[in-house]
Amino acid sequence: MRIGELAERAGTTTRTLRYYESRGLLPARRSVNGYRTYDEEDLRLLQQIRTLQDFGFELEETRPFVECLRAGHPAGDACPASLDVYRRKLAELDELIGRLQTVRDQVGAQLLRAEAELPGGPDPQCEWGG
Repeated sequence: MRIGELAERAGTTTRTLRYYESRGLLPARRSVNGYRTYDEEDLRLLQQIRTLQDFGFELEETRPFVECLRAGHPAGDACPASLDVYRRKLAELDELIGRLQTVRDQVGAQLLRAEAELPGGPDPQCEWGG
Protein backbone atom coordinates (compact mmCIF):
# COMPACT_ATOMS: atom_id res chain seq x y z
CA MET A 1 0.00 0.00 0.00
CA ARG A 2 1.10 3.59 -0.49
CA ILE A 3 1.69 6.18 2.20
CA GLY A 4 -1.74 7.83 1.95
CA GLU A 5 -3.58 4.56 2.42
CA LEU A 6 -1.37 3.57 5.35
CA ALA A 7 -1.91 6.96 6.99
CA GLU A 8 -5.67 6.64 6.58
CA ARG A 9 -5.79 3.09 7.91
CA ALA A 10 -3.56 4.00 10.86
CA GLY A 11 -5.52 7.16 11.66
CA THR A 12 -2.56 9.47 11.22
CA THR A 13 -1.01 11.76 8.59
CA THR A 14 1.51 11.17 5.85
CA ARG A 15 3.69 13.79 7.50
CA THR A 16 3.76 11.71 10.71
CA LEU A 17 4.67 8.60 8.74
CA ARG A 18 7.55 10.41 7.03
CA TYR A 19 8.71 11.58 10.46
CA TYR A 20 8.60 8.02 11.84
CA GLU A 21 10.57 6.93 8.79
CA SER A 22 13.20 9.61 9.42
CA ARG A 23 13.50 8.38 13.02
CA GLY A 24 14.00 4.78 11.86
CA LEU A 25 10.74 3.50 13.33
CA LEU A 26 9.06 2.81 10.00
CA PRO A 27 10.91 1.09 7.14
CA ALA A 28 11.70 3.17 4.08
CA ARG A 29 10.89 0.86 1.18
CA ARG A 30 10.37 2.27 -2.29
CA SER A 31 8.71 0.83 -5.35
CA VAL A 32 10.37 0.95 -8.78
CA ASN A 33 8.65 4.26 -9.49
CA GLY A 34 9.92 5.77 -6.22
CA TYR A 35 6.72 5.63 -4.18
CA ARG A 36 6.92 4.57 -0.56
CA THR A 37 5.37 1.14 -0.11
CA TYR A 38 4.04 -0.46 3.05
CA ASP A 39 2.41 -3.70 4.10
CA GLU A 40 0.21 -5.01 6.90
CA GLU A 41 3.22 -5.47 9.17
CA ASP A 42 3.94 -1.74 8.89
CA LEU A 43 0.36 -1.04 9.91
CA ARG A 44 0.91 -3.27 12.93
CA LEU A 45 4.05 -1.28 13.86
CA LEU A 46 2.08 1.94 13.63
CA GLN A 47 -0.72 0.57 15.78
CA GLN A 48 1.86 -0.36 18.43
CA ILE A 49 3.39 3.11 18.33
CA ARG A 50 -0.01 4.82 18.50
CA THR A 51 -1.19 2.67 21.40
CA LEU A 52 1.93 3.41 23.42
CA GLN A 53 1.74 7.11 22.66
CA ASP A 54 -1.90 7.10 23.77
CA PHE A 55 -0.61 5.70 27.07
CA GLY A 56 1.80 8.64 27.34
CA PHE A 57 4.98 7.04 26.04
CA GLU A 58 7.44 9.27 24.20
CA LEU A 59 8.15 8.31 20.61
CA GLU A 60 11.65 7.05 21.41
CA GLU A 61 10.24 4.85 24.16
CA THR A 62 8.29 2.94 21.50
CA ARG A 63 11.47 1.84 19.72
CA PRO A 64 12.04 -1.42 21.68
CA PHE A 65 8.45 -2.46 21.00
CA VAL A 66 8.82 -1.76 17.28
CA GLU A 67 12.12 -3.61 17.15
CA CYS A 68 10.54 -6.55 18.97
CA LEU A 69 7.78 -6.75 16.36
CA ARG A 70 10.29 -6.41 13.54
CA ALA A 71 12.24 -9.33 15.03
CA GLY A 72 9.18 -11.48 14.42
CA HIS A 73 7.73 -11.67 17.91
CA PRO A 74 3.95 -11.92 18.16
CA ALA A 75 3.72 -8.83 20.40
CA GLY A 76 5.82 -5.73 20.85
CA ASP A 77 6.18 -6.39 24.54
CA ALA A 78 7.53 -9.93 24.16
CA CYS A 79 11.15 -8.75 24.50
CA PRO A 80 13.21 -7.83 27.59
CA ALA A 81 13.93 -4.30 26.32
CA SER A 82 10.19 -3.60 26.05
CA LEU A 83 9.61 -4.86 29.57
CA ASP A 84 12.35 -2.50 30.78
CA VAL A 85 10.48 0.41 29.19
CA TYR A 86 7.27 -0.67 30.93
CA ARG A 87 9.11 -0.76 34.26
CA ARG A 88 10.59 2.71 33.75
CA LYS A 89 7.22 4.12 32.71
CA LEU A 90 5.52 2.62 35.78
CA ALA A 91 8.19 4.15 38.01
CA GLU A 92 7.61 7.54 36.34
CA LEU A 93 3.87 7.22 36.81
CA ASP A 94 4.25 6.22 40.46
CA GLU A 95 6.44 9.28 41.05
CA LEU A 96 3.94 11.54 39.29
CA ILE A 97 1.04 10.08 41.27
CA GLY A 98 2.99 10.69 44.47
CA ARG A 99 3.63 14.31 43.54
CA LEU A 100 -0.01 14.82 42.61
CA GLN A 101 -1.14 13.27 45.89
CA THR A 102 1.14 15.68 47.77
CA VAL A 103 -0.32 18.66 45.90
CA ARG A 104 -3.85 17.36 46.51
CA ASP A 105 -3.14 17.02 50.23
CA GLN A 106 -1.77 20.58 50.33
CA VAL A 107 -4.79 22.01 48.52
CA GLY A 108 -7.12 20.08 50.84
CA ALA A 109 -5.29 21.41 53.88
CA GLN A 110 -5.52 24.97 52.54
CA LEU A 111 -9.25 24.54 51.98
CA LEU A 112 -9.78 23.25 55.52
CA ARG A 113 -7.71 26.10 56.95
CA ALA A 114 -9.59 28.70 54.93
CA GLU A 115 -12.99 27.27 55.88
CA ALA A 116 -12.02 27.17 59.56
CA GLU A 117 -11.04 30.83 59.50
CA LEU A 118 -14.42 31.97 58.17
CA PRO A 119 -16.62 32.97 61.10
CA GLY A 120 -20.22 32.35 60.13
CA GLY A 121 -19.40 31.05 56.64
CA PRO A 122 -18.31 32.74 53.44
CA ASP A 123 -18.55 36.51 53.03
CA PRO A 124 -21.34 37.30 50.50
CA GLN A 125 -19.19 40.13 49.11
CA CYS A 126 -16.63 37.51 48.05
CA GLU A 127 -19.15 35.38 46.16
CA TRP A 128 -18.82 35.23 42.45
CA GLY A 129 -21.20 34.03 39.81
CA GLY A 130 -18.82 31.49 38.21
